[in-house]
Amino acid sequence: MSRNSNKKPVGFATHITAGGIAGACEALTCQPLDTIKVRMQLSRSGRTPGTKARGFIATGVSIVRRETPLALYKGLGAVLSGIVPKMAIRFASFETYKGWLADKSTGKTSVGNIFIAGLGAGTTEAILVVNPMEVVKIRLQAQQHSLADPMEAPRYRNAGHAVYTIVREEGVSTLYRGVSLTALRQATNQGANFTAYQEIKKFAHRMQPELTELPSYQHMIIGLISGAMGPFSNAPIDTIKTRLQKATAIPGQSAFQRIMAIASDMWKQEGVRSFYKGITPRVLRVAPGQAIVFAVYERVSGIIERITPTVREDDGYSE
Repeated sequence: MSRNSNKKPVGFATHITAGGIAGACEALTCQPLDTIKVRMQLSRSGRTPGTKARGFIATGVSIVRRETPLALYKGLGAVLSGIVPKMAIRFASFETYKGWLADKSTGKTSVGNIFIAGLGAGTTEAILVVNPMEVVKIRLQAQQHSLADPMEAPRYRNAGHAVYTIVREEGVSTLYRGVSLTALRQATNQGANFTAYQEIKKFAHRMQPELTELPSYQHMIIGLISGAMGPFSNAPIDTIKTRLQKATAIPGQSAFQRIMAIASDMWKQEGVRSFYKGITPRVLRVAPGQAIVFAVYERVSGIIERITPTVREDDGYSE
C-alpha cells in the first residue's frame, strides 16, 4: 500500500471487487469455526451443577460424527450471498465517515475520529446487510440434521428457502431481530479493528522506512492482532444475539424484554461463563479471518490500482 497521503481514496468498484473476493476467501476458510461457535452459544450443556459445557473441539467432533463434515459449512450460502455488499458497504462507508471527520485544513483524520468512523461503518453494515444475513445463517447452522441421511429433512433447505420460510411464517421484521445487538457488536468490532489496524500499520512503516508497501505477511499479522480485539470485547453481546435470533418471538414481548429474559436465564441457569460460550472458535475464526481479509484485500486492490488510474490513500481496513 502506498504511503503517499495525497493520493485519492480508492474507488467504490474496488471496494466491491477486492472486498468481495477477500470476504469470500474468509468465509470459505473460516465457516466451520463459525458453525461450531453458533452451536456452542445455543448449547444448554453445563447447566447441571458439577458439569462443564462442551468445548469447541468436542462440539466440532460431534457435528462431524452425526451430521458429516459438510455440516460445518451450514449457512455458507447465506454468508456468501451477503459478503460482497457487506464488504462494499464496510469499506465505502468507512471512507465516507472518515472524510467527513477529517481536519479540513490538513485532510488528516485523528485516531479518535478513525474510531468513530469505524463505529459508523460497523453500524451501517449491520443494519443494511449483516443482521438479515446472520438470522438466516444461524437458523441454518442450528439445524442438527444429518446431511448423510436423505430421510432426515431439514426445516430450511438452503438460504433462499430459509428467507422465504422466515418471511412467510414470521414476517420480514424477523430478519431484523436482534439488530440493536448486531449493530453494537459490529460497531465495536469495526471501531477497534479499523483503529488498531491503521495504528499498527503506521508503526510497521516507521520501523521499515525503506518500504513503500508492506508485504502481505505483515498485513496478515496486523490483521490477526486487530481482528482478535473485537471478540474479547463483545462476546456477551454476540452470545445473547445468537440466542435471540434463533428463538421464536413471544407475542406481546418487546425486543428489550426478550434480550433481558435471555440474559437473565443465562445468568441464572448457566452462570457468567455462558456469556462467553463459543469465544474460542470465534477468536480462531475472526482473527485469522481478518488476516485473510487484509492480505487478499490489499493484494487485489493493489492489482486494480496498477491497472486503473484510481489510487487510494494510506489507511487500514478490518472485519
